[in-house]
Amino acid sequence: MPTGDREVTTPDGPMRCYEAVPERVPRGAVVVIQEAFGVNAHIEDVTRRFADAGYHAVAPDMFHRTGPGAVVDYGDFGPVIEHFMGIGSDTSIITDVDAALGYLRGAGFTDRQIGIVGFCFGGRVSFLVAAQRALGGAVGFYGGGIVNARFPQFPALIDHAPTMQTPWLGLFGDRDESIPAADVEQLRDALKGAPVDADVVRYADAEHGFHCDARESYDAAAAADAWNRTLEWFGAHLGSR
Repeated sequence: MPTGDREVTTPDGPMRCYEAVPERVPRGAVVVIQEAFGVNAHIEDVTRRFADAGYHAVAPDMFHRTGPGAVVDYGDFGPVIEHFMGIGSDTSIITDVDAALGYLRGAGFTDRQIGIVGFCFGGRVSFLVAAQRALGGAVGFYGGGIVNARFPQFPALIDHAPTMQTPWLGLFGDRDESIPAADVEQLRDALKGAPVDADVVRYADAEHGFHCDARESYDAAAAADAWNRTLEWFGAHLGSR
């Protein structure tokens, strides 16, 4: 499987994307959005898993403004704030995603053949992109800040549910202390009026970060089910190449 770093251009300078390409002809493409801790070994591994599943996958480095290639240790949230301040706003997030999308378009994919998936911070990004871009599909793992804003520069997004442009699947753990189950149900209700397919899945025993096998909160059963649902969602919604 070919893997490596690629550089794409943004208005704020070059941005690294970690890339993994399947050995066979790709069935589609996926943009993988990092947790709050950067494009680390886990996110690179997830990117390769998508390639194993047949997708041309790229993971853009959303911290490129404050420290290209920077990663933060799990549990050390302090440096994350600096990087979040460097991102600046949702406009900058969309700019970075658009750069990754442009790279995949250059590789021959249409927007309907491209999906986006995000974890933690990236889970919110997946919802933001689904509200503003018409892609094949989007999946968010334990994305906080959708129903209630956590940082002033990243406002709540739930009001965009009635105008979603991309089919979106949200995956949450009931034991996630940062995302109350009541918020998840409020989001589920809001998505009932979405003009595209949308669904929310809750895991009763899972915590925040349940999909990450590098964290103590890893839940193998929930992670496996969520991964299968993600592949099924993309299989059902991404256009064939």
